[in-house]
Amino acid sequence: MFSPGSPPSASPERSPSVSAVEAILNYEFKTPALLEEALTHPSIPNATSYQRLEFLGDKVLNLVAGDHLFRAHPELDQGQLTKLVWVNVSTEKLARVAVRHRLYRFLKKQNVEAMDDAVDKFATAVLKEDDDALHGGLVKAPKVLADIVESVAGAMFKDNDSDLKGYEGFFTGLLEPIFGPEELKQHPHPISTLNELYQGLGKDFRIETEEKGSTIEAKVYVDGEDVASYSSEDTRSARLGAARTCLSEYEQPADDPLEIVEAKKKLNELCDQKKWSRKYETEPSDPLHGKGYACTVVVVTGDGVPHSEKGEKRRSKLEAERCAAYRMWLALTQSNNESPPSERAKECEEKRFANSLQQLHPEDNPSPCLALSVL
Repeated sequence: MFSPGSPPSASPERSPSVSAVEAILNYEFKTPALLEEALTHPSIPNATSYQRLEFLGDKVLNLVAGDHLFRAHPELDQGQLTKLVWVNVSTEKLARVAVRHRLYRFLKKQNVEAMDDAVDKFATAVLKEDDDALHGGLVKAPKVLADIVESVAGAMFKDNDSDLKGYEGFFTGLLEPIFGPEELKQHPHPISTLNELYQGLGKDFRIETEEKGSTIEAKVYVDGEDVASYSSEDTRSARLGAARTCLSEYEQPADDPLEIVEAKKKLNELCDQKKWSRKYETEPSDPLHGKGYACTVVVVTGDGVPHSEKGEKRRSKLEAERCAAYRMWLALTQSNNESPPSERAKECEEKRFANSLQQLHPEDNPSPCLALSVL
């Protein structure tokens, strides 16, 4: 009975809490005792708690989420699907589901004041969030909230005779919004974003944490300089908060536009979208003195024709790959009549090329106009 219907009314064998949760789920239990069990916390003495149903629901939700995303996104590989499953059934996501449907009020529990306070603090923070916080918010999600969703999912599975037929309706309905690749692209993980950004700039990036009384302080260091900090009650939230603070205060250097920094990412996304193969070949540009690297990127397009672009010399392998990727991306997007990079990006790349060669070989005096030759 997973299809929408009239909310069940309370009956002698149904407690008010069971009837209320059935109304939220739009599902009437054949065995209401299963839902009673799913709403019983281990703090209740001499009662069967939700722990076994929580175990079952965890496995069921992972299976249903995996099947749903597998069918919805045939273009994604194993790693991408794994990441999507995780963000859709993580503790953070399920805890927000419990807050959205106010499920905690139906949980039978005793003498858990600290847990009540943690749930209240988290719920208050969630209501202030601008989005669904794919990677977590600034207050740690209490595990009990995710436990409730998993135990209810397990109870529904058992009540439906362990049959997954029709279960996807519950999954997509209760757990909305379902995050897909576009959401991950629009909301990348703040720490990963900073790591890629500063690596592309050739800068050392790290986050360090320190206990200060009852809180954890996280600090972001760039080339040894403290650039952002955030304090929270747990390490994960502190690190996440520090990274978000750093991103909000980040100012893009005038001589390094973001589209050059993200060139490799853009090229990889373009190749993945069009199912083109690509290969990066990086080697020292001056093997005797170890001064910098040069990279050649080869892309085989849909017609089977390989296209090759060699980037200019750079101090690090990653910078060299980004430089080659930028030129390849520029050539491919222009040849396909897509939006080309800005003139500022071209001018900056030309300037950086000339400066980098002068730093690597001061005796040379290269012509800047060589910087952006394309296919």
